[in-house]
Amino acid sequence: MIAVVGSVNRDLVVRVDHHPVPGETVLGSGHEMMPGGKGANQAVAAARLGRDVVFVGRIGADEIGRDLVGEFEREGVDVSHLTVDSEAPSGLAIITVDDAGENAIVVSPGANGRVSPSDVEAASAVVMTATVALLQLEIPMDAVLAAAAASEGIVILNAAPAAHLPAALLDSIDVLVVNRGELATLTGSGDPLSARSLPVPVTVVTLGAEGARIIRADTGESVAAIDVTPVDTTGAGDTFCGALAAGLDDGLSLESSVRRAVVAGSLAVTAIGARSGMPTAPELEGALRTLGP
Repeated sequence: MIAVVGSVNRDLVVRVDHHPVPGETVLGSGHEMMPGGKGANQAVAAARLGRDVVFVGRIGADEIGRDLVGEFEREGVDVSHLTVDSEAPSGLAIITVDDAGENAIVVSPGANGRVSPSDVEAASAVVMTATVALLQLEIPMDAVLAAAAASEGIVILNAAPAAHLPAALLDSIDVLVVNRGELATLTGSGDPLSARSLPVPVTVVTLGAEGARIIRADTGESVAAIDVTPVDTTGAGDTFCGALAAGLDDGLSLESSVRRAVVAGSLAVTAIGARSGMPTAPELEGALRTLGP
């Protein structure tokens, strides 16, 4: 079982010719409301791959929150530890996507900003016994620290959005997942090999169309992405993390899990929206078969 402690948002996605610069107004060519949030996206990605997933977090006592619960339930994610917060609205993300599929995102955390160690404590039995605890940084750091400390399984931290990490959190991580920008925040360099300076057993650096690199103290292994035409890169990293957690929960090696995660992340960019391109287990298996052994 996978325990995801993290954020859940409503996404407002707008297509644009180019992203606005300060002071510029850009006309969009359409917009859609979609479920999102890094934690929620990662939970759904793992659930679509057939894993049992429990989500720990907060939503507002509003229509958006009710809709987000419904989305979780349709995806098969356990929401018994998703708290309804009467003092804050549900989280909202405003996302612009340009013609190249690149995105720019502004997040208003709402209830996500009130996830606390007490929420983790209330779900401690789940977090402690989960095979994998999957964490991100769209909720307060003290809640992330509490979840990492409570877990007796594999702790995966996706250090996004980019932030400096306290030593106590680094000491609790089994697998750190970052992109080049997030890595640069932690080490001062976007070079994947700079991850060797971090006090974690393994860092997986996601490289977009180049795939990913698995960095240990004395080894570095590259995993290639598959060739796709990107439509929207929103959620690709979340799909990667959910698929990585799913592979480890299924007892696969880290290398096999990363390979599957890279392919899942590649498939995710082929449709607009954070979840539209997330593969199901049969879709991922089909894509993997085309790659051969």
